[in-house]
Amino acid sequence: MSDDGFDHTFKAIHDHEVEWEEDDVRGLLTLPPGVKVKVLNHDPKMGRIDMKQQFPPGYVEPAHTHKSWHSILVTKGRMCVAGKDLRPGDYVFGWDIPHGPYEYPDGCEVFIVYMGDTSHKWESDSLLDHKNIWDAETDEGKKGVEEHLKKRDTDAKQ
Repeated sequence: MSDDGFDHTFKAIHDHEVEWEEDDVRGLLTLPPGVKVKVLNHDPKMGRIDMKQQFPPGYVEPAHTHKSWHSILVTKGRMCVAGKDLRPGDYVFGWDIPHGPYEYPDGCEVFIVYMGDTSHKWESDSLLDHKNIWDAETDEGKKGVEEHLKKRDTDAKQ
């Protein structure tokens, strides 16, 4: 750390040097089952987290808000949100207004930068009512969508 409290460390990281994490990631964020992250950089004073995030095939992220902003770049797979089927190289920005749901019919990996409090306020009721819009294009995706729909149906009955 420098005198100003910010982390000025230069970093060059190979992907294989950082392990995927699940569940409660170092107290920085809590992940839903099946979602994984690789935290590449964290500057607590700045409130910035740079990470890769991986969503399994068929996963649907509920509509939500959070106090932080995020910039997201799709690096693998598909992210479907706001009427768009986003592919590698496509971009999303979100902040403090409700956004989502996000569909990941074939799974997805993204690079994401958060600035601020990463805690999410989920609109879980909207997830149970959500009707998938996007079709999977891969066999793995079709299986994932089917499994996710069954889980949502089970959750709705509880």
